[in-house]
Amino acid sequence: MIQALQTSVTFDDFIEWLPQTSQCRYELHRGVIVEMPKPRGKHSKLSGDLAYNLGTAIRQANLPYFIPKECIVRSMDGISGYEPDVIVLDEPALIDEPDWESGSIITLGKSIKIIVEVVSSNWRDDYFTKLGEYEALGIQEYWIVDYAALGGRRFIGNPKQPTSTICQLVDGEYELQQFREGARLVSPTFSNLKLSVDQVFAARQ
Repeated sequence: MIQALQTSVTFDDFIEWLPQTSQCRYELHRGVIVEMPKPRGKHSKLSGDLAYNLGTAIRQANLPYFIPKECIVRSMDGISGYEPDVIVLDEPALIDEPDWESGSIITLGKSIKIIVEVVSSNWRDDYFTKLGEYEALGIQEYWIVDYAALGGRRFIGNPKQPTSTICQLVDGEYELQQFREGARLVSPTFSNLKLSVDQVFAARQ
């Protein structure tokens, strides 16, 4: 993670500043624009595989959801903006999103069915910062996919091991459930999802 600009900027300034074409992704972290290298190699394959698996579950259940190629999720306080690795949107709910058509911007938690972050070296963002921001927005389901076992021991065990954590919003707070080798993922949104941890992490081989 590389800090791109030192000066504090607003969310609107960030959106206006975003380059149309770039080899990097950018996020706004509490008023600071941060350069996020685009997923490559195993990270990219794992994200793509997850998008395919979730897309298959959507079609099988005949749900009005879709997975956009990219979008930006604005934080509740409006001073951060994140581009998740995978996001499942509720298409009918987008009618209430003022900036979806013009900028692929999501501001309401109800528009999001699942949001997924694949953990990289800045693992604290996924386990702490983004978890808190997504919880505040009221996003019902948040996946933290830690294929390289980079997170803290409190999240992925001691000794550390690859772990997928599914966070479900219950009474306004996330309840976390960890899934490791040999386990089947349990998604509150997709009861028809047939996906094991081993299948998810096959991309890292």
